[in-house]
Amino acid sequence: MIAIYPGSFDPVTLGHLDIIQRGAKLFERVIVAVLRNPNKTPLFTVQQRIEQIRQSTRHLPNVEADSFDGLTVNYAQMRQAQVLLRGLRAISDFEVELQMAHTNNTLSTQIETVFLATSNEYSFLSSSVVKEIAKFGGSVNHLVPPHVALDIYQCYAHKYQSNPNTTENIPSPKNLSTEPLLEIHNQKDV
Repeated sequence: MIAIYPGSFDPVTLGHLDIIQRGAKLFERVIVAVLRNPNKTPLFTVQQRIEQIRQSTRHLPNVEADSFDGLTVNYAQMRQAQVLLRGLRAISDFEVELQMAHTNNTLSTQIETVFLATSNEYSFLSSSVVKEIAKFGGSVNHLVPPHVALDIYQCYAHKYQSNPNTTENIPSPKNLSTEPLLEIHNQKDV
């Protein structure tokens, strides 16, 4: 059975990876599908996000990253998927996700939505939270994979270098040590 895990993943977080890893145990194949949303201004390009996901999931042989635009149901049908995988953090997520699941069901009764409750340690985590913390100079090392943290710091350092009037304190990628984070991340993979 093939599952599609759709989202913007801008950037991919440890919460997303929690859902991906757990989904990979449940389904034959999980396709992490990056939505091209013209209504959003992303921090990273679609290709950068796909590469971040690929790097983060290379230890999972049944996971692939792809992109799409348009309706998720149409993409799922094109990929011959039977399931849309969604993570739930809170009651507010459930209301939105349930409405989306019912709407998708009106478009195709052949595709089911499966909800996974987020692990407690990631119940607060979203890509927006990560970007907000990084924007104001906070560390995101504990929220995203190490390579994604470096991408984020480089992105914000570049944005603020082009605007010297800012007083934001963005961590320098040169001064980051990801070794302890790599150890923690690898322990969670076990």
